[in-house]
Amino acid sequence: MSSMDPMQTKTIAVVGLGYIGLPTAALLASRGVTVQGVDVAAHVVETISRGQVHIVEPDLDGLVQKVVSSGNLAASTGMQPADVFIIAVPTPLGDDLKPDTAYVEAAARDVAAVLEPGNLVILESTVPVGTTERIAGQLRGHRPDLRFPGSDTETPDVHIAYCPERVLPGRVLTELLHNDRCIGGMTPECAARACEVYRLFLEAECFETTARTAEMVKLTENAYRDVNIAFANELSMICDTLDIDVWKMIELANRHPRVDILQPGPGVGGHCIAIDPWFIVHSAPDQAKLIRAAREINEAKPGFVLEKVSRAIHGNANASIACLGLAFKPNVDDLRNSPALGIVEALGREHGANIIAVEPYIDAAPDCLTQHGVRFADAQSAIAQSEIVLLLVDHRQFHAIERGDLAAKTVIDTRGLWRVDAG
Repeated sequence: MSSMDPMQTKTIAVVGLGYIGLPTAALLASRGVTVQGVDVAAHVVETISRGQVHIVEPDLDGLVQKVVSSGNLAASTGMQPADVFIIAVPTPLGDDLKPDTAYVEAAARDVAAVLEPGNLVILESTVPVGTTERIAGQLRGHRPDLRFPGSDTETPDVHIAYCPERVLPGRVLTELLHNDRCIGGMTPECAARACEVYRLFLEAECFETTARTAEMVKLTENAYRDVNIAFANELSMICDTLDIDVWKMIELANRHPRVDILQPGPGVGGHCIAIDPWFIVHSAPDQAKLIRAAREINEAKPGFVLEKVSRAIHGNANASIACLGLAFKPNVDDLRNSPALGIVEALGREHGANIIAVEPYIDAAPDCLTQHGVRFADAQSAIAQSEIVLLLVDHRQFHAIERGDLAAKTVIDTRGLWRVDAG
């Protein structure tokens, strides 16, 4: 494969310096490319400019410090000209369960103001199918002096591609390097040019396709996970009704050579799996019946957990409850769309100071808990003060809790960590 002409890639602008944008910017900068990171949040820019990070991710702090010190990565709140623009801003879900692409559109508008012939624009944000084409149309509207792929028959002045991330929080740098990338170009040449950018750091393969296919690939990957988690969560609710240990049942079912059931939990969170399937449902509501059902099952699971807590409290309204874990998954500080956080917030609204939250990866309880009087403590202290222990996230620190410390407690274990035959 040909390498990208260095004359075309003197500078890369990464728009959005969050959980994906900042690691991507740092990796590109580590390869000797001059990277301009852009973010609307002044505190994010100020933190990165000091060589520090505003998110917790293994090895990211050292890498950012290195590339900022070398001058290869600089951060700013304003857009500047570059050869390549990578847009990695959030696409939240609106209250109506419709995708909100306002941040993408705002980023595209800012990029449009500084575009020059020969530039490449790559969209990484998770978006509904067709968004890349729509953004190309918006860029065309902002810059009628330039030719864009889509409706122009001539060779475009600006190439446009879509390339979704597929990384796991806690392993972002490793997976950015080693996971294959799906590159969707608005034309084959757009895809090829985008591949050359990722090959600056990628140690895996690039697979070129159309923008629409790449958009659907990203959504499908997360919907697949959501559907499979929903199956496990539904089994956990059925087994609870039938007085069966769901974890033991799944363990035995998985002995079948063609069965691989996931583990249930209190729900589904994070920035992808809890959001992206709705993008498919929004685009094809009459066809996405299974995907919608899976979302509804997973969104109902926190209510199921709250009902179990309510039954445990019955007759002891003043019982203290130690809630272990607030993050959306083990061993990270990420609270985005976390079912655990939602459960503790709901308990806090009802029981106030009787709720003790434990989260070893953050320094203090978030405002949504403290406003209800929820206390914040370490695991040992919280358990000692409580009659009920609710395990919501199986952080590695919780694996070390002695079973004896739980002996006199009512234990609600949503992760199967403390079941009798798990020791």
